[in-house]
Amino acid sequence: MSQPLIRLDGVRKIFAGEDVETHALDGIDLTIDFGEYVAIAGPSGCGKSTLLSILGLLDTPSEGRYLLNNRPVESLSAAERARTRNREIGFIFQSFNLIGDLTVYENVELPLTYMGMSGADRTSRVTRALERVGMAHRARHLPGQLSGGQQQRVAVARAVVTQPSILLADEPTGNLDSHNGEAVMQLLRDLHADGATICMVTHDPRYAAHATRSVHLFDGRVVPDDHAGTTTGVGGAAAGARRD
Repeated sequence: MSQPLIRLDGVRKIFAGEDVETHALDGIDLTIDFGEYVAIAGPSGCGKSTLLSILGLLDTPSEGRYLLNNRPVESLSAAERARTRNREIGFIFQSFNLIGDLTVYENVELPLTYMGMSGADRTSRVTRALERVGMAHRARHLPGQLSGGQQQRVAVARAVVTQPSILLADEPTGNLDSHNGEAVMQLLRDLHADGATICMVTHDPRYAAHATRSVHLFDGRVVPDDHAGTTTGVGGAAAGARRD
């Protein structure tokens, strides 16, 4: 049996304050196989973004084990974690996170520069990534000259240009109108159809339905599908005690 791309065993995340401990994740068991499209769904404050930060090596669990490509993440040095993030994980953020004084081309090229790739190879990769998202004609524009939907397409190009093992998308339609939101979701579906592994955080069941599998969180725990509908309606109770 082949190993999953991602495996979490008993992962907990506790944020310690002066007077209270916040249990953002409470014993998460999760596997994501190569080629899957997984939606992490649930109400605000249930731990979705905390989970994605751990999957993306932006944060570390308080307890539990995380295997990425069958390698224990806790064994990685700080430099190895940074290198793994750059080479194996593509990020798509709600707020795009493009650098305003760099062109579209330069924004997409940046992660390849960190990898030390040659100029010719960078040009080929960036051109192909921009063509893939329909933004090659805007390569010399600055982010401020683009619409929100166009900026998110550029962000997707930047995420895929390194040919990562997995794409992590955190509410990728959150700052977009419904038309542009659907266009970005179609782009993610196309990437998945081409073989990409995707893990997307969303609070919107319409967008979660685009994935091939949904994992529902509530109060930092994975809940069975038959309970997901009832927990979603009471998310406000968790928001004050949990971090999303």
